[in-house]
Amino acid sequence: MVRLIGPEIVRQVADPGAIVTAVESAFAAAARGDCQMPPKSYIDLPNHGGDFRSMPGYVADESGEAAALKWVNVHPGNRRSGLPTVMGTIVYNDPSTGRPLAVMDGTLITRLRTGAAAAVATDHLARDDASTLGVIGAGAQTDAQFEAIRTVREIDRVVVADEDRTAAAEFASRHADRAEVSVETVADAARCDIVSTLTPVAEPIVHTAGEETHINAIGADATGKHEISDAILADARIVVDDVEQCRHSGEVNVPLANGRLDDSDITETLGAIVAGDRPGRRASDGVTVFDSTGLAIQDVAAARVVYEAAVERDLGETYDLVETER
Repeated sequence: MVRLIGPEIVRQVADPGAIVTAVESAFAAAARGDCQMPPKSYIDLPNHGGDFRSMPGYVADESGEAAALKWVNVHPGNRRSGLPTVMGTIVYNDPSTGRPLAVMDGTLITRLRTGAAAAVATDHLARDDASTLGVIGAGAQTDAQFEAIRTVREIDRVVVADEDRTAAAEFASRHADRAEVSVETVADAARCDIVSTLTPVAEPIVHTAGEETHINAIGADATGKHEISDAILADARIVVDDVEQCRHSGEVNVPLANGRLDDSDITETLGAIVAGDRPGRRASDGVTVFDSTGLAIQDVAAARVVYEAAVERDLGETYDLVETER
């Protein structure tokens, strides 16, 4: 039987702390070579201003084995029609038999695992006493960033910046009981201890940062996207989720192409830091940048948390999807 797990069930069972822990474990497994993750494949849709992406992954860690495939789109123009920019569907399978165990909403899981990846990077690269969070871009990912990051740091002040000040004000209103939240400029947000950039821009909008700010660069997920100035990146310690993906579609893709960075600048991976092969934040570190393109193993890790919680609570319709041999 296959379990259908929609977004309402995901909201009920997805504990941010559990997903952060699972994503961190997946990063460590990747560093050990206990994952399989073929390159993300793209179907470009220039007539519609978007694309489809196929993301398969397999993880073996202390929680066991898990495998899944995510089929996801990115259509920035969807905000005008009220649809999410990113929508996805995840098929979650039993690696021992190949049997599909669940078909689940991947849109919310994508948001949650992206926030979790930023939280893992923040935990290892931000100062221990970091307490202010700047979020640049007030779209669907903003809540997930705040929820995840506050599981690894005591956040008492949040600065949100977006050209859509209504969206920024709505974020501030939603979280006013959890922290002091203010709507300010990009420059104000970028001076916080921790910053998450969440926009689809192709020209940098972040030109200053605090001396010891940790930046989660989330928005650049395709060739040509670029949120953070080359000057900041050139002076920062850069940690990537995956070297190859970041080279062609991460925050570093533009400065690599224009010669402001080279391959020697992007040798550190978050997985190596989580696994203990590389140090986390060092006393000598100034600005640190986590270049996050999004990995299939993050989806697998988050999907396992959601699936196991749904099974434990017997949530989600079950149905026959695969005909057994007669």
